[in-house]
Amino acid sequence: MLLVLNAGSSSVKFAAYTAPAGRVTGSGQGRRPGPSEPAERLRGQLDGIGGPARLAVRGEPPRPVEAGDHAAALDAIVSLLAGRLGGSPVAAVGHRIVHGGTAHAAPVTIDDRVLGELEALVPLAPLHQPHNIAGVLAARRAFPGARQLACFDTAFHRGHPFVNDAFALPRKLYDEGVRRYGFHGLSYEFVAGEVARRHPELAAGRLVIAHLGNGASMCAVRDGRSLASTMGFSALDGLPMGTRCGQLDPGVLLYLMGERGMSLEALTEMLYRESGLKGLSGLSHDMRELEAADTPAAREAIDYFVFRIRREIGAMAAALGGLDGLVFCGGIGENAAGLRARVCAGLEFLGLAVDAAANARGAGEIGAGRARILVVPTDEERVIARALVARQAAEARAPGAS
Repeated sequence: MLLVLNAGSSSVKFAAYTAPAGRVTGSGQGRRPGPSEPAERLRGQLDGIGGPARLAVRGEPPRPVEAGDHAAALDAIVSLLAGRLGGSPVAAVGHRIVHGGTAHAAPVTIDDRVLGELEALVPLAPLHQPHNIAGVLAARRAFPGARQLACFDTAFHRGHPFVNDAFALPRKLYDEGVRRYGFHGLSYEFVAGEVARRHPELAAGRLVIAHLGNGASMCAVRDGRSLASTMGFSALDGLPMGTRCGQLDPGVLLYLMGERGMSLEALTEMLYRESGLKGLSGLSHDMRELEAADTPAAREAIDYFVFRIRREIGAMAAALGGLDGLVFCGGIGENAAGLRARVCAGLEFLGLAVDAAANARGAGEIGAGRARILVVPTDEERVIARALVARQAAEARAPGAS
């Protein structure tokens, strides 16, 4: 059995797979499903950590659980898995790790040295990295004999050209790691692979992928490779998100510190947890609640979100030198038909036009213009499972392997 843990700020997604028999080749990105694909056995999510928590397995109604923190949440998941997997041993556990820094551009086995490197990156992703690490520690306790593999959200973007990687700051800071990293890479890897599998002619062209959810970003992709991302040094940059601010003039921070006396802790809390849709609306970070509320502030929050997405589509198209396709993914991107229509309205000059009927019924392809528009449900957990399989296969092929 292979186990995948995707620990977020208030939830943990999990999935269990049967390792495929036979030889596996490649890294997983863009591969066609076949005998080497891990077979999903079980998938679920625990939501509401720190409050009224619920544990749900796909296809079953959720049930309340005690999960005051991530350690308790993972204990509940491990207990559930022990009863559902029929005693099958867990050979390896794959983890989504949001930040890999400059050192990690590919999955890596987690030992004490790597764990120390991940902990050093906590200040760059304070909303996610501590919970990712908590997942690793809990899995180590639960499955002491299993391999622990880190798969990084930043890795997909590590081949960016310098101009898409740097800030116009003193060069020594770039050399020390102050640069644009980009995030949501596991999602982009899966979606790019699905486009390559279903629409190979499009995958070779100029593609913008919009990962829209509580966390939101966009990525310019050509031939399966990231060329530019809206996110930068941290997961705060680019698009506004559920509770994060998105792009912000750094002068605002200087003003708040110098004139308002805000501390580092207060700024961190505001930028990560009190801004974005929640801050603009004064109501909620949840797009469904904002659409249902229909207050002036809620409407303005949605308007701002749509405007920034449209603006970044133009920026990504410029980085690509044109646009052949737009792909929506993530919880909002996959489910909010009205928002997709608003994003594309008026972008005919980029070749984008929405087929209203296809969009309303949630079709996989919703475009009616020159540039194609797709909706592709993302699957970060499968990307991690593929990485586990690839690592096992590589070791089996190594000299001296039995």
